[in-house]
Amino acid sequence: MTYPLFHPRNRDPRPTTLTAQEFAERFAGESTHVEFSERFSQRDITASVVAFSNTEGGVILVGVDNRGQVKGATWNGDQEQKVHGWVADISDPGRYDIHDLEVGASRAVVIAVSRRTEGFAQTGDGRLLVRRGASNRAVVGAELSRFVADRSLQRFETTPTVVDLADADPDLLVDLARAWSWGDVGIHERLEERGFLERKGEKSKLTVAGVLCLLREPHRILGKTFVEIFRYRGEGNVEDRRVEITGPLPTQVRKATGLVLEEIGYELVVIGVTRYELPRLPEVVLREAIANAVAHRSYEASGASIRVEIRPDRVTVVSPGGLPEPVTLDNIREQNAARNLAVISTLRRYRLAEDAGRGVDLMQDEMAANLLAPPEFCEDGASVKVTLPLTGVVTPEERVWITELGRRGSLGPRDRLLLVFAARGEVLTNARAREILGVDSLLARQALQRLRDRGLLIQRGERGGAEYLIGTDLEPTTGPSTPSTVDVPLWEGIDRVTGGARRVRLSDEDIDSLVVGLAREGPVTNALVRERTGLDRIEALAVLAHLVDAGLLERRGERRGTHYVVPGSR
Repeated sequence: MTYPLFHPRNRDPRPTTLTAQEFAERFAGESTHVEFSERFSQRDITASVVAFSNTEGGVILVGVDNRGQVKGATWNGDQEQKVHGWVADISDPGRYDIHDLEVGASRAVVIAVSRRTEGFAQTGDGRLLVRRGASNRAVVGAELSRFVADRSLQRFETTPTVVDLADADPDLLVDLARAWSWGDVGIHERLEERGFLERKGEKSKLTVAGVLCLLREPHRILGKTFVEIFRYRGEGNVEDRRVEITGPLPTQVRKATGLVLEEIGYELVVIGVTRYELPRLPEVVLREAIANAVAHRSYEASGASIRVEIRPDRVTVVSPGGLPEPVTLDNIREQNAARNLAVISTLRRYRLAEDAGRGVDLMQDEMAANLLAPPEFCEDGASVKVTLPLTGVVTPEERVWITELGRRGSLGPRDRLLLVFAARGEVLTNARAREILGVDSLLARQALQRLRDRGLLIQRGERGGAEYLIGTDLEPTTGPSTPSTVDVPLWEGIDRVTGGARRVRLSDEDIDSLVVGLAREGPVTNALVRERTGLDRIEALAVLAHLVDAGLLERRGERRGTHYVVPGSR
């Protein structure tokens, strides 16, 4: 069968422009796989998405009248969000892509819809539609019964196993009931309702989801249903540490998250007498990546585990199975779907996963808020990989400065990044802000003016010639800084209230060590100690006197010429 241009099964290159004649040749009229829509109509577009999802897929061309004449369509970010929202209201749509197409001097918007491979789609009001010729037709009566029977989706997680309910761990059963707030009555009925149990007559068998949540060692029944963590010292393929994280799924998420955080540690930055401990990855981001892998992996792939790789500059999480329909890499932030509904719902009950539709948003937003590079998502049909970079466009010292500045009031990710570049001495313009943030002119201007209105940037010039500079009282703190990676658990280094870097004043021993270290490099004066530590004059004198008494420094000179050296120096 020949499929039209842009159809998911058509492998021809997808152009961004066509002449009017080329468009007419490619799309001669509406058909089984083509629908014209002169305007953005929620009812018409959702009906076609459902119909194409339930048959062989198809192409919706918005801005084209029913005679195939391109009248043009307005397409911007707001309209795109509306379309994603309309599709999100559909029950189980197929995967889809949206393309912007120039036809002569006009524009059409292409919505390419794939056929669902599992189950069937319905409109928000429950209609089940299929594509017949050039129209969308409701399926009713006997045809509806046959269609549903043929396309009925059996979620693998609700498949019964050979494990009896009596074999469930009693403590895990109590924990699960508590997480779901079931109380002490009707537990068996609640388990069955939620997909953890199947009862047939006198027999009660745990489902796949039941085994995953109610056995201490589910992998002994279901295969490699666990998390494997691999640590690499470089880019090679030979790991220097490998750990299997087994157990019920909530335990896997907690243990895997904790172990990875221990491995990557945090960035330690010392500025003056203050030590800052910065997370190399926000805990909530790593936990969400692992929880999503556990919840959305294909458990039919019993020979493959979830794989977490730790490398010097990144952490990757790879889970068996592709993205669940209708999610694609392009719409991953706008759409959500659950391959294992009982599992993801349970992890949310344990507060180990975000609410539906919030996971990817949270990961991207938290990485941006911590001035780290964004997470990267990749799918090859057989697996989904999430890469979490341990680096960003800013230094640890700059992250410390922004964290401190944020204590004056809330700073959004865009605000933080612009302030860093301004603090480096750049004069910001609207064009430069667009380049830094990757946004349009309006959002760039709003961000610059927001920082100006808060007194964080100073505006010079007006309108198109406006430039913005860092406020003179906001320049980053000077002083010695010693960034290093320390292998300690993340939860010892993060302020639970602010979620940012924890500030710790250096101990007396740390200050002594810092001053002696300065003396090894050359003569030390009271002024130098004040500059490098932030101590006042009396405090600096007390430190120097203490070090002289301890025999760690030697005083030389008088009055303004007084300086301190390590004993034995010339």
